[in-house]
Amino acid sequence: MSTITDHEFIVNLSCADGPGIVAGVSTFLAERRFSIKESKQFGDADTHRFFMRVHVVSLDGEVDLAELQSDSALLAKDMGLDLKVRGVSQRDRLLVMVSKQSHCLNDLLHRASIGALPAEIVAVASNHEDLRSLTEWHGVPFHHVPVTADTKQAAEDEVRGLVSKYDVDTVVLARYMQILSDQLCKDLDGRAINIHHSLLPSFKGARPYFQAYDRGVKVVGATAHYVTADLDEGPIIDQDFQRVGHALDALELTALGRDIEARTLARAVTAHAQRRVMLNGHRTVVFD
Repeated sequence: MSTITDHEFIVNLSCADGPGIVAGVSTFLAERRFSIKESKQFGDADTHRFFMRVHVVSLDGEVDLAELQSDSALLAKDMGLDLKVRGVSQRDRLLVMVSKQSHCLNDLLHRASIGALPAEIVAVASNHEDLRSLTEWHGVPFHHVPVTADTKQAAEDEVRGLVSKYDVDTVVLARYMQILSDQLCKDLDGRAINIHHSLLPSFKGARPYFQAYDRGVKVVGATAHYVTADLDEGPIIDQDFQRVGHALDALELTALGRDIEARTLARAVTAHAQRRVMLNGHRTVVFD
């Protein structure tokens, strides 16, 4: 295995709140000649947990990641920290899963192609063939993984195989219209992001925006969240909405909703890839 080096790192940590945490971490970094480029922290009064994200730069050039992680593990043990270190140049590797709707996938592919997404889309998997040409036009491998009641287990095993084959960090459900099994949700805990319209649970099933139009809604929106076994109830990463009036028809409402879904998912994937999101029970801490 090749040695991974970098000169900029993101340090994420959480622990029971108490005195001396920032001082201890800052001293550790200073002793190894790291300059702090950005530091964010939050103490949750409800859970009594402390969260911190630090972006550091080595004053001595390239640093061996494995060595830094080993040293950090000792610090974590001494201070009781849940601590992770990642090099800034290590871009998240994404497997995007999609069905027939293209708006979220198209947005992510475009952002990735122009360098506006701090991650690499290494593969796309779909239970339909509809978006193969769009995916392959961007030079991204497309995998058709059909799903039926009889083949669901085999299909999910194939997804696990893709995660392993492409060394995937994060799975993005970009309007993937299949429910993942409890076991796959557990396997991808904290590593899978979903997007859905924020009109849930009021308008379930097909064509939710048409249902919303029929009820005369005054706002439309979207929610990006981590995937859990509780359908559409995982920790929320990002949300957005827009007020609407009576003049919009159902198709216009749908188009507006799709735009909101695409940008909300992109913001959530970006925040996750930049290690700005930290789990806090069934909630999240999201640093700007």
